[in-house]
Amino acid sequence: MTASPADTVPERPFTLSDFDFRLPEALIAQHPAPERSASRLLDGRAAAPVDRVFRDLPGLLAPGDLLIFNDTQVVKARLFGEKASGGKLELLVERVLGGHEVVAHMKVSKKPPVGAVLHMAGGIGAGGFTATLLGRWPHADGALFHLRFSDDPWTLMQRHGHVPLPPYITHADSAEDERRYQTVFARHPGAAAAPTAALHFDEAVLAALDARGVHRASVTLHVGAGTFQPVKTEDITQHRMHAEWYDVPEATQAAIATCRARGGRVLAVGTTTVRTLESWAASGCARGDTEIFITPGFRFRVVDLLITNFHLPKSTLMMLVSAFAGYESIMALYRHAIAERYRFFSYGDAMLLARATPAAPSPTAPC
Repeated sequence: MTASPADTVPERPFTLSDFDFRLPEALIAQHPAPERSASRLLDGRAAAPVDRVFRDLPGLLAPGDLLIFNDTQVVKARLFGEKASGGKLELLVERVLGGHEVVAHMKVSKKPPVGAVLHMAGGIGAGGFTATLLGRWPHADGALFHLRFSDDPWTLMQRHGHVPLPPYITHADSAEDERRYQTVFARHPGAAAAPTAALHFDEAVLAALDARGVHRASVTLHVGAGTFQPVKTEDITQHRMHAEWYDVPEATQAAIATCRARGGRVLAVGTTTVRTLESWAASGCARGDTEIFITPGFRFRVVDLLITNFHLPKSTLMMLVSAFAGYESIMALYRHAIAERYRFFSYGDAMLLARATPAAPSPTAPC
């Protein structure tokens, strides 16, 4: 599903440079906070930002509000191996297909030919496995590869894979990352990157939300490594988003309808949840692939509030939060966060945002 021209009415023409900012390298969080809910929370709903701690969140919401989480589970999608020539390579599995087949990113000095057998984790003789290159994956402009593993991909990733940490985290994955680069409510395996806004929630915060009378529901979007894909064109309308699979269960659809009927607000936990809900609302399709690209002027239909981490300069996620809370507001909040030494990106701090424009009507036609 992609956003149609009718979904987006730009407030002015934006270019890639509009979403740039200078971030001191020291603010890029390399490790999570000692406790999930001990992260800081920048409350950006009012004209003046308020510095809080994440565990304050339940007191900022009202009984009857609805939090929606992405319950995807990060898999050990990073795999190391070599070509028959001995050249080293790395695979990052983006999607598991049937018949032991996968779609993956490949990092290697020289791409092997179609039909090449790659020896992963030492190869079969060393307790590893093989991956046969079937060709380029046609649905991603040639950026991804289609391979067949010698055994079940899920089993092989669990046995030989590594936590797919983002490119800006400089250390090798560890036991800490295996535990903390995963939400406490992850249920459906398939993500190559974590829905990072949800990493701040722990059992104590969830219990406090329940006690407050705040309701919870979930969607699934298997976050792909393409979430870190840079925008390469100054004209942002020329950027093509990566496809990700999503599902909005009937129970969540019903919870949203009930929330609306009682006058509550829908709070999306993370940009992946926003993309899922707005893909469903714009298309009527409760599950499928989405390539939705949300930029300033986008007409939101479902989400009233958003919890999100701080994003990379010039990224599609900077464009999404600017569309949601307003461009000038977001840039001011980022200036405040940098001045106050908030921690950025996946293991960093969070902010709470309110939608800057009235909600658009949902389409009447189903998928």
